[in-house]
Amino acid sequence: MARLLGVEIPNEKRIEASLPYIYGIGPSTSRKILDQAGIDPNTRTGELTDEQITHIVHVITSNNVMLEGDLRRDVQSHLKRLNTINCYRGMRHRKGLPVRGQRTSTNSRTRKGKRRTVGVTRNPNAKKGKV
Repeated sequence: MARLLGVEIPNEKRIEASLPYIYGIGPSTSRKILDQAGIDPNTRTGELTDEQITHIVHVITSNNVMLEGDLRRDVQSHLKRLNTINCYRGMRHRKGLPVRGQRTSTNSRTRKGKRRTVGVTRNPNAKKGKV
């Protein structure tokens, strides 16, 4: 596996599809980086020379793209700010509910977690009756 900016990216995939393995680089940013570096997006990552890899790293650093730890820290600071000012979005983040206006009556299982139903349990001391 090739190593780019401390992240291992797969050798067998196209470089255009391998760059998004780095946190902070998506498909469109990947295409822009490869255009600026002058590298064909269809080449496999394993086929790149060391010179091409250093050129890609140079393009990423020269464009001031925020990546990995810095980006994660930035996102966490934004969420912490929303929580401290007690705004609506911060409260939704705190409660683990959808933030952007989605309905919660039926959907939003990703945010709310597994469905918890409150079932009826029979009293063990109750006398046996017809069932």
